[in-house]
Amino acid sequence: MITYEPFWNTLRKSSESTYTLIRMHKFSSATINRLRQNRPISTTTLNDLCRTLNCGIDDIIAYSPSSRDPLL
Repeated sequence: MITYEPFWNTLRKSSESTYTLIRMHKFSSATINRLRQNRPISTTTLNDLCRTLNCGIDDIIAYSPSSRDPLL
């Protein structure tokens, strides 16, 4: 399961907020909502978040196996 819990921890430690991400950095409120719900986002958005928050990908996203994941 993909989770954005690291993003929320990184955001708390930064000088940014969801408000500044939306208003100053032009992330959509829909993107913030997708992060809240652990829904998919594009690699372009991941890149933009890393650049904006000056962090690595592991500061935004994490993977852990889940029994809820469908079998391939």
